[in-house]
Amino acid sequence: MQTSSRQLPHHKALSGGKQQPRSPQPRRFDPIAMLSNSEMQAALGSGALMLIAWAVGGWSEILSIVIYVISYTLGGWSKAKEGVELLVKERDLDVNLLMIAAALGAATIGYWNEGAMLIFIFALSGALESYTMERSKKDISSLMALKPATAVRIEKGAMSEVAIDQLVIGDLLLVRPGELIPADGKVCQGESSVDQASITGESLPVEKSTGSEVFAGTVNGEGPLYIEVTKSAANTLFAKIIKMVEEAETELPDSQRFIKRLEAIYARVVVAVTLLLITLPPLLMDWSWSATFYKAMVFLVVASPCALVSSIMPAMLSAISKSARKGILFKGGVHLENMARTSVVAFDKTGTLTEGTPQVTDFIAGDGYNRNELLAISASIENMSRHPLAEAVVRKAAEENLELHGVLESKSITGWGIEGEIDGQLWKIGKSNLLDELVKSTEGAGLEHWRSLRQQLESEGKTVSIILTDDQVAGMIALQDTVRPQAAAAVRKLQELGIKVAMLTGDRVATAQVIAGKTGVDLVFADLLPEDKVIQIKALREQYGHVVMVGDGVNDAPALATATVGIGMGMKGSGAALEIADVVLMNDNIEEIASTISLARRSQRIVKQNMIFAVSVITVLMISNFVQGIALPFGVIGHEGSTILVILNGLRLLR
Repeated sequence: MQTSSRQLPHHKALSGGKQQPRSPQPRRFDPIAMLSNSEMQAALGSGALMLIAWAVGGWSEILSIVIYVISYTLGGWSKAKEGVELLVKERDLDVNLLMIAAALGAATIGYWNEGAMLIFIFALSGALESYTMERSKKDISSLMALKPATAVRIEKGAMSEVAIDQLVIGDLLLVRPGELIPADGKVCQGESSVDQASITGESLPVEKSTGSEVFAGTVNGEGPLYIEVTKSAANTLFAKIIKMVEEAETELPDSQRFIKRLEAIYARVVVAVTLLLITLPPLLMDWSWSATFYKAMVFLVVASPCALVSSIMPAMLSAISKSARKGILFKGGVHLENMARTSVVAFDKTGTLTEGTPQVTDFIAGDGYNRNELLAISASIENMSRHPLAEAVVRKAAEENLELHGVLESKSITGWGIEGEIDGQLWKIGKSNLLDELVKSTEGAGLEHWRSLRQQLESEGKTVSIILTDDQVAGMIALQDTVRPQAAAAVRKLQELGIKVAMLTGDRVATAQVIAGKTGVDLVFADLLPEDKVIQIKALREQYGHVVMVGDGVNDAPALATATVGIGMGMKGSGAALEIADVVLMNDNIEEIASTISLARRSQRIVKQNMIFAVSVITVLMISNFVQGIALPFGVIGHEGSTILVILNGLRLLR
């Protein structure tokens, strides 16, 4: 769109208006927020009542018991409700019912304070886990609160406020200073800095001016902007992020699913063993009923898998939350778990290791063809395609002010290029590998000339296309894509982690080798069609194990789906790539991939630490209970204390 064709109102008259909140900053530990949590308040209230009941027990046993009952109810009500609902609906036992049963069992034999202590610490650990998970999820999903509701649309010089879902591509919008940008679009007029932290994780605002791309959900800075809508509300980058967030909050990693299944079976075993401990020792070993019941209650407490159940999700969500702050969105914990096992990272070349905006460096017309006329014909044909190489040719013609021709019967030739008819003559433009398939004829020497020229251009790291008409070579186009500034550093950091780096590209081997030399990748696979990339990913998985694929285009989608983990480029990636990808780099910074894998590995180490610690504590406490006997308060502190410790250990990843 040409801005001169619009009658844009003068912005000074529109610079007022209600400002909206800026994008949220990364959260730090907030004790006030933790204490305001209703579960935490109930747990602390239960603990306070326990102390009061213990204090008054010396002069009024009845009053003490009444206060203990209130303490039990306040601290254990929500957990008991969860356990009963699970038992009724799914006929499953969980740790909630085991803990409540142990506390009530202790009370029935006069150990009110021990039961209250169990309820208090159990409620405290549950509240801490809920706070941890809620805080982690908020770091991911707080951007959902930034979803714009309305926009100021300009039609025929008049402004009106409309709902976001009423916007259509081409609408002209006004965004005042401090307001949320309501839709993906391009700036038509105005200059401002835009806070894109909610989308890309960038800490500093980005300067925007005429022609700049902006995203829904980001915050306009100090100047008004006039924006042309380029995507509908349902297809904005912001809408896709929200969908990813919803998936991330609901999908459990395989390890957590296993623990959930184990919990149900384990809880039944613990209940069965507890019943045997209550009934058999008095009959077989002449133990007193009260001593037997007390030991059974201690077993019920120390054998419950609270710490084991809490070993995984707090750590997983903390790692996902930390990644989200840096503009890296996981669609679920399972992908973080898989990324920790990465052996190979495979990059698509164009738009991933390179900038993805190639430029025409050489345009060579064959004998008998006018260069400018041939360039105009090439641009006319390529104008029918959205491929980056095609767009580069069109840009070249526009720079030279060449007039394009009308094209008939245009169609894409899958995996090769495009063809179209101009003035009754069929033209084809595509990969130069066709030079190797053309049969030598009377112009055999001419073919050798083109092959020699191609070899020279490809040795310079350029991608070469040929122009054909009537199956005769009419010209050659050389294009070159610049390597991303951070590509070499990204590859080096991955290699320092012991990960092999591969490059998959549809370019010829010579071109791929030049890019490989500049980036330092270990493995190069060139001349690949989309289906060939899938074959190579499968081969890499068979040879090395877990493979991460990084891509941005529609042609990368099958490979992204085939890899153990697919990473899509959020800023310039296609909709198909973002849909298929398991992880999205919102700022397209491939240098973050190594640190993300390191974080994933660290999260797995913490999960293993938690699980080993939890199992060790349970084992030691159970053996101690049978061999020597331990007091119920010690069992409560040892068991529930270990639960709190594994939660706090997972919370370390938020730092």
